[in-house]
Amino acid sequence: MPDETSTTDAVIHARGLKKCFGEFTAVDGVDFDVAPGEAFGFLGPNGAGKTSTMRMIGCVSPVTAGTLTVFGLDPAHDGARIRSRLGVVPQADTLDNELSVLENLLVYGRYFGLPWSESRRRATELLDFVQLTDRAKDQVEPLSGGMKRRLVIARALINEPALLLLDEPTTGLDPQARHLLWDRLYRLKQRGVTLCLTTHYMDEAEQLCDRLVVMDKAKIVAGGSPRQLIEQYVTREVLELRFNRGEGETDDGAHLDGQLDGLADRIEQLPDRLLVYTADGDATAAAAFERGLRPASILVRRSTLEDVFLRLTGRSLVE
Repeated sequence: MPDETSTTDAVIHARGLKKCFGEFTAVDGVDFDVAPGEAFGFLGPNGAGKTSTMRMIGCVSPVTAGTLTVFGLDPAHDGARIRSRLGVVPQADTLDNELSVLENLLVYGRYFGLPWSESRRRATELLDFVQLTDRAKDQVEPLSGGMKRRLVIARALINEPALLLLDEPTTGLDPQARHLLWDRLYRLKQRGVTLCLTTHYMDEAEQLCDRLVVMDKAKIVAGGSPRQLIEQYVTREVLELRFNRGEGETDDGAHLDGQLDGLADRIEQLPDRLLVYTADGDATAAAAFERGLRPASILVRRSTLEDVFLRLTGRSLVE
């Protein structure tokens, strides 16, 4: 989704970007720009094209069609120059289990031509940054999942990249580990590092991203800041109504024989509850009560990116 960032200013610039694997189209003509110093996200279900897009940005998968520049350079001809300024955090923790925590950073620094002394200086600073100083001499294998992800991020920063690519950085982590990683990434953004990440965690996208695009079936279906997307595609609040078994269920999709008609912008009927999308959940609940509705439970909550995501991509399971 293009924005007002000029082509010359954009860290990443894509127009009509396409990636095919034989007859299969993984990315189908997407447009977007990533500005310097922002956190930009790709949000979407599995198979939407997020990782394929990131691999093209990272210069490890060639562009099939369209335009893509990173730092104003063409990945097809300037891949080495681009990669020297990138940090990459892949989905899998590709750490060397035969080496210690510190050695993983030192060896990786050599790939960028850093002298041992400089690699050691940066590695020491990075281990402090990701709170792994006390594990520097430990082997990688016994580390927890959160520690390994923090080590992968530290490794990705050894070359002091201007752009950090993160492919689902917190998948599989417990809440404490996720929040610690979010804090580290926020601090990187404060330092001026541009972040580009994929995720299917809605709260992660809201926490980290200045702007994001929603991908579905290889295309970008929406884009903007988290708040802009919520304002555009859903209401300010959602009223959740749960009824006792048998109540509120109709075969034709009508909602309680029309008792909610006119009370909301949109009503979604789920197996266990009704979602009533409205600007004022409390007022809508009161109006429903006045019409004689007596739900077993009532919940008023603010709308989230998850509501946007499910409206745009549907609730069907994607395999």
